[in-house]
This record gives sequence, structure tokens and C-alpha cells, in this order.
Amino acid sequence: MKPRIFISMHYLEIGGAETSLIGLLKALDPARVEVDLFLHAHRGELMRFIPPWVNLLPEIPVYAFIERPLTEALRHGFLRLVWARLRAKWHFHRYIKRKRPTDGSAIFGYIGRYVTPTLPSLRGLGTYDLAISFLTPHDLVLRKVSARKRVAWIHTDYTRIDVDGGLELPVWNGYDYIASVSVEVTKTFLREFPTLADKVIEIENILSPAFVRKRADEEPLPADMARKDNETILLTIGRYSFPKKLEEIPLLCRLLIEKGQDIKWYIIGYGGSDLYIRRAISAEGMEGRVVLLGKRVNPYPYIKACDWYVQPSRYEGKSVVVREAQMLGRPVIITAYPTAASQVTHGVDGVVVPLPAESCAEGMSRALTNETLRQSIISHLVSHDYGNETEVNKVIALIG
Repeated sequence: MKPRIFISMHYLEIGGAETSLIGLLKALDPARVEVDLFLHAHRGELMRFIPPWVNLLPEIPVYAFIERPLTEALRHGFLRLVWARLRAKWHFHRYIKRKRPTDGSAIFGYIGRYVTPTLPSLRGLGTYDLAISFLTPHDLVLRKVSARKRVAWIHTDYTRIDVDGGLELPVWNGYDYIASVSVEVTKTFLREFPTLADKVIEIENILSPAFVRKRADEEPLPADMARKDNETILLTIGRYSFPKKLEEIPLLCRLLIEKGQDIKWYIIGYGGSDLYIRRAISAEGMEGRVVLLGKRVNPYPYIKACDWYVQPSRYEGKSVVVREAQMLGRPVIITAYPTAASQVTHGVDGVVVPLPAESCAEGMSRALTNETLRQSIISHLVSHDYGNETEVNKVIALIG
């Protein structure tokens, strides 16, 4: 009898963790394992890439409303869920008053603690050989699923987010393994939770070059990314969120133009309002130079068409889209966030520039004017295999 694997994820909208999950599912071998995929909500552009052999479990309505507006959850009669979410918010606000955190990431720990008890058990699905919680909060797989072994994923830089360690440590301790996407992510996580060192294993985001290249060739050169004269085309993809620092792009663009660069910078963004970026574009006078494309279901033809892919983030775990750009032979420029070394070897397969705007623009300008460097990076990228499907063997090994 083949080992049974349970995998939990919120949904499959466009995003790095979601793309990484699709990579994992595609790398798993149906001849070796059976997989049940549990999505809180059956939504997202990546749903169609779930391999047909994977058993997508039915949606349970109350789970689908964990992240929906409270008014909608109330209208659908999920009173216990609404009450639990309000309790989580109340305790989180008490935490804010006590600790004055720099960001709001700690809320997920409170959602996990107070919402999970209100959710239906999944133990009726039987006992799995391995249960995977792919995104925080990890309470659900720990409390609601029966499994011989459990593994929880970490995708982010823990030096840049705020967590209530006392609240989260018991959850992490409940897992047999903690999967980190890079050496640097491991280091940042263990600064917050040093006692968990024996549980951490490193499993990179599993990505397939063949899949990425196939999708890049599905559509012609995007008409809304047409090149004019000798413009250098830059592209950035990311959620409208603080870590991605998209609002600084108009300033960087202005600084680069002042340094003599003829550029147009496209942004594929998703996950909220782009109003704050539009205001920055107006403030810097970069209308026509910084172009917001919104969400694109298939971003790969855009990556293939750019001259440089740029990731100006404040912090990352291990950016999926940076690796995908490298797979498509596109030179990348990333900022020197703490985990940057896991993504780029400066001057070899990309360029790393400082985080502050002035220094960032200066580093970018040097790269943009160095065509020899650009061609050298491209040559390196196209001659190296950036695929890592063999990482899936580390997942199989956890079954024991």
C-alpha cells in the first residue's frame, strides 16, 4: 500500500508559496505516494495546474471563510468563526499595546490559536503517513489531522517579521519536522526559535524549468509591454505588500532616468489596492515610465520579454519569481535583503544592489550600462540547470 500524504494550503491564487506548492505536487510520483490536497478555499488561478492524480478534497464551507470579511462570514451563519476571529483580533491588539511590533505578522498566531478550535475535525479522513502544513498558521494540521509524521513549512525571513514566540513555540514543537526553503531562512528562524534546531530541514522551493518555459511560450510577446526605440525594459512582480517595496519603484525609476538611463519599468501586481503605487508614480512624475499591468494569470511571457528582472524587496524568504526569471535566462537585479545570497551570486547569475534608494539606483545604473556583464549573466543562466525536482526526495524521506 502506498504511503498517504496530506497537504494543507489556504488557496491557489498567484503567489510564491502557491507556485512552490504546485512544483511540489508535480514532482511527487503517483506510483510512489497517494496525495490528498486540502485547500481552505477552492479558488485561484493556479487551481488548473493541480495534477489530475492528486485527490483534491471537498471544500468545507467554514474553512473557506477563515479569511473572508467578517460581514460575509456572519451573513452565512458562521457565528462561532466570527466570534473566534474577533477574540483573535482582541488578543492581538493587546499584544500590540504590550510589544509595539514593527509589523502585523503576529496576528497569524492568534488566528491559529482561537480559530482552529471552532473548525471541523479532519480526522475522519484516516491516519496519514505524512501531513504537510504549507503555510502559517500551522495549528490546523497539528490539531485537526491524524498523521504519523508532520512537517510545517517556513517561507520567510524571521528577522523581518514580528511573531509572538511564546504563542507559536508550542505549535512548532508539535511538529516532527520544520521545512525551511534556504540556509538563510533557517538562520533567521533559529534566531527566534533556537531550541527548534534539531527539527529544521532544508527543502528548496521545487520548481521545474520545463514547466516555466512551456508557460512562457504559451503566449506571444505581450502587446502591453511593447518596446519603444532603445528603451531598457525592467519588470517586477509581486504582491501589493510592505515586504515587496513596490512603492519605491517610481523613485528608483526617476533616479535612474536622471543618471541617463532610458528605461520603462513594468509592474505585475496583485493582492490588494495599487493606489499607493499610483500616488508614488504621480509624486515622482513617472507616468508613462512606470506602468502598472495589474494581475496577469500567466506572467512568464512578460519575464521572457524583459531586459532585466528586478526584485527591490525589503526582505524575502527565497523568491520564487527570481528563480523563474533565471530559468528563463533573464538577468536579475535584487536588493541586498538578508537572504539575498541564497538567490544570486553577484556578477555571476545576477546583480545584488544596496537597499537604500540612492545606492540602489546607483548599483542598478552601473548594471544597466554594462552590456558585457548582462551578456555574461545570460550565458551563465542558459548554460546552467536551475531545476531542483530532486528536492522532492527529501519530502518522501520524511515518511520514514
